[in-house]
Amino acid sequence: MAIQRDKKFLEKGHVGVMIEWLASFGKTENGGVTRLLYSPSWLDAQLALKSKMDQSKLDTYFDSVGNLFGRLPGSESNGKTILTGSHIDTVVDGGKYDGAYGIIASFIAVLRLFQTYGLPKKTIEVVSLCEEEGSRFPLAFWGSRNISGAYNLDRVKKVNDSEGIPFLEAMKQAGFDPEKYTPPVRDVERFVEIHIEQGMILEKNKNQIGIVTHIVGQRRYSVQIKGESNHAGTTPMQYRKDAVSTAAHFISFLTEKAQVVDPQLVATVGRLNVKPNVPNVVAGEVEFSLDIRHHEDTVMDHYCDVIFAEFKRFAENLNMEVTISQWMDVKPVKMDGEMCTWAREIAEAKNYRYQEMISGAGHDAQVFGAVSATSLLFVPSQNGISHSPKEFTSLEELETGIELLTELLYKLAY
Repeated sequence: MAIQRDKKFLEKGHVGVMIEWLASFGKTENGGVTRLLYSPSWLDAQLALKSKMDQSKLDTYFDSVGNLFGRLPGSESNGKTILTGSHIDTVVDGGKYDGAYGIIASFIAVLRLFQTYGLPKKTIEVVSLCEEEGSRFPLAFWGSRNISGAYNLDRVKKVNDSEGIPFLEAMKQAGFDPEKYTPPVRDVERFVEIHIEQGMILEKNKNQIGIVTHIVGQRRYSVQIKGESNHAGTTPMQYRKDAVSTAAHFISFLTEKAQVVDPQLVATVGRLNVKPNVPNVVAGEVEFSLDIRHHEDTVMDHYCDVIFAEFKRFAENLNMEVTISQWMDVKPVKMDGEMCTWAREIAEAKNYRYQEMISGAGHDAQVFGAVSATSLLFVPSQNGISHSPKEFTSLEELETGIELLTELLYKLAY
C-alpha cells in the first residue's frame, strides 16, 4: 500500500496547524466554531478531511449517515477493526478542540505508526463521527449509535430541527439520501477516543493525561409543582400554596442530599419556568429540570428514592401536587480494564503525569463501550472551559496525548 510518507505529520507542532485548519470550517465572528449536523460547514469539513486522508493514501469512505473513515489495512483479515477518532460536529459557537482534536490526533497517530513501522497486523480506521452533540436536532450520538446498531432511520422519521427542517431532508441535502440507507453497523474490536477533558481536574492536579475508567450515567427529569395563584398582598403566608417557595425547598434539599449521598454524584437544576411569572402574584405553577449523574446506577437509584419521597411528602403537607417525569436515562459505562492498564503502563514508562478519572460528560466512547472494548483518554482543558470560543489546550499537552495514543494503537494493532 503506497501511503504517502509526509514528514510534517512527524513534527510536534503539526497538530496545532491541523486544529486551526479544521476550525476554519464553520468559524464564527467570536473565534468559535459552529458545525451542525448536515449543515454546509459540516459537509465542507467532512469533505476536506476526506481529501486530507486521500492525499495520505488512506482508504477513505463515508457510510450511509455521513461517518467518515480513513482505513489503514492490516495483514490479518479477521473482519474486525481497531477504530479511533471522535466527532466532527460542534455546539453553536463552540470551541475548536472539542471532538476535532480526537479526529486529528487519531489521524496523526495512525500516519506516524505507518511511517515508522509500516502496515499493522490489525486494520486501523480513523473515524470522523458525523454527530455527537445534539445541537441541531433533539438527539445525540447519531453517528456512533448507527455504528453500534442502536439507531436507524426509524429513530428520526418525525424529528425536525428548530427551523422545522425534517431530519431526513437535511440528511438528503447533505448528500446522504435516506433512500440509499444501509445500516452501518460494524463489528468493532476496540474503540479508542482521545478528547479534551472539558473540565478542570487535570489542570488543577497538574496532570498531563486522564485515563477514564467510567463514563457517568445521566438521568433527566421534569418536576412540575402545582399550587394556587393568588394576590401577593392579601394572601397570608400560612394560607399560601406557593409553587416558587416549594420549588426552592426542593432545589435546596436535592442539592444538599447530593453532597451527602456521594461526593461524585452531581445534580443540577438548569431550567425553571414559573407561572404566571409576574411580580405581584403568588406563583401557582413551577416546572424545573433536574439532571443527575453518577457512574453507578445503584447510587442514582438511592438518591432518586430519597429526594422524590421528600418532594411528595412536602407537597402533600401543603395540599399541592408534584409530578415527576423522566425523559432521559443513559446508563453508566465502564471502560475496558485491560486497555486502561495498558494506557497506565505507557504513561508510567514515558513519565507522564496521569490520573484515573470518571467522565462526567457524555462521549461517543460510552456508546461503543456498551458493545466493544473501549478506551477514553483525556488531555487538560485550560481553566476547565469548553463549549466556548475560549476553549484551549496547549500544543505540548495535545502532543503528549498523541504520543500516548500512538503507543496504545501500536499495542492494539501491531
